[in-house]
Amino acid sequence: MAGDILPFMITTPVASSPSNPVALELTVPQALAQVTQVISQLPYGSIRMSAPPLGASSKRTHRTRCEWNEPLYWSLASAQLHRNRQVMRLAQVNSAQKVVISQMHVKDDDSPAVKVFWNKGRIAWGFRASFDQGGSATRIIATNVPLQAPFEITLSTTTAGLVLVVVICNGVTSTSTPAQLDSSWNDQRFDFRGRVYNQVDYSGSTPASDGSVCIISELQVSHTLA
Repeated sequence: MAGDILPFMITTPVASSPSNPVALELTVPQALAQVTQVISQLPYGSIRMSAPPLGASSKRTHRTRCEWNEPLYWSLASAQLHRNRQVMRLAQVNSAQKVVISQMHVKDDDSPAVKVFWNKGRIAWGFRASFDQGGSATRIIATNVPLQAPFEITLSTTTAGLVLVVVICNGVTSTSTPAQLDSSWNDQRFDFRGRVYNQVDYSGSTPASDGSVCIISELQVSHTLA
């Protein structure tokens, strides 16, 4: 795998304990050793992450996920450029055909500043310009990203809060319109995340086959001062 995933944490769709249904969080080495049913390393180093339809979730949702995330939060002012680049492919998606694949998460807040979706072969993103903004409008970035096709996705923000998403698939580069985070984000803390996060609520009648799987072959996260 190009890039080092070992420094990151993994949030799994496995319960923390028999008495605690909240999603178990582990280091990458722990996850690769203990929960091989949802995360594994393939022969050429790629990481396979699986989000089955039934399993542990966050405290506030009924949606499963398997994701990597940075172990430390950062502020916009801590670097000139914050950048998350991953090359991945979706091997399987749920019946709604919608998963979150990349995110700029906000510490102690339910709604991310930026989240990027794969939705029925298209990639779109949601963006909150203000911290107090309730929802985010979805904007399409790329329209031809099929299952099993490797694609590169880069999510970046400058210290001034200028956000950009770039998608490359089958030799075609698609770029979002730059979006500006306002000053209400200056005191917040963030981390980057990459994953398969099912955008469908599970219930007792959800089929066991209705899950999502991604394979990440390259991963680089950087916070540069110049």
